[in-house]
Amino acid sequence: MQTLMERGCGLDVHQATVVACLLIVLKNGQVHKQIRTFGTTTRELPALRDWLLSQGFTHVAMESTGVYWKPVYAVLEGGALEIVVANAQHVKRVPGRKTDVKDAEWLADLLCHGLLRSSFIPPKPIRDLRDLTRNRLLKVLERANIKLASVATDVFGVSGRLMLRALIEGKETLQEMADLAKGLLRKKSPELEPALEGKLEEHHRFLLRLQLDRLEAAEKDLAFLERRIQEKLKPYEAQLTLLQEIPGVDWTLAAVIIAELWRGHEGVRDWLSASLLVGNLSRQ
Repeated sequence: MQTLMERGCGLDVHQATVVACLLIVLKNGQVHKQIRTFGTTTRELPALRDWLLSQGFTHVAMESTGVYWKPVYAVLEGGALEIVVANAQHVKRVPGRKTDVKDAEWLADLLCHGLLRSSFIPPKPIRDLRDLTRNRLLKVLERANIKLASVATDVFGVSGRLMLRALIEGKETLQEMADLAKGLLRKKSPELEPALEGKLEEHHRFLLRLQLDRLEAAEKDLAFLERRIQEKLKPYEAQLTLLQEIPGVDWTLAAVIIAELWRGHEGVRDWLSASLLVGNLSRQ
């Protein structure tokens, strides 16, 4: 098959790493291959761009899988590199791939042979507008290349929320934000600093503030609703306790069962007895 370009790079993008494969097709038909792995933090991605440019590459390909490709694209765009963001399903349908060929190498090979069709990537103002109309907090963080979710198990825990607020305000240093970590997360302070170093613009801060305020308002409403439900369940505390003895039935499900299936004390007692018998049998 005819080679359309002598130099092509394929990027296999993951949450924490990018595997880059450079293919150089020599005049005698031989192929020279280089593979390197880079981190995806804001500190590390420029090294990928600089390496590509130092090798004389102008064409790069990656798949539009998830959201992890977006910060990579943001670092590479606007320069001498032509970026092909290929639809993952289209890549899978191209025949001829060997089982031992890595994703990055396969993308580079397809790129060199002109077999990749680039997806439409709207200009940055339109991408910002889409953020406003779609508005999802974790995706906003990824778009800004904030890797907090890669380090913190729960972004919305106590430590995570303190850091989110600090990111929104934009007044604290990376070390000061990392020092907000509580409990076991404090042991990961060296990882937190680069994870919190993104390209956070006013646009991102607006979205993060809106989403976090919405989340906390919803949580307050849910807490108020739970207290109200608990008050209404006081006459049925015995039934509530029995229901929670059934495997897989927590307080919330028990409350729903009482609300939906209540038919008087005798009917519920028979139903509970049968359910508990099933639960006991399942544990044996």
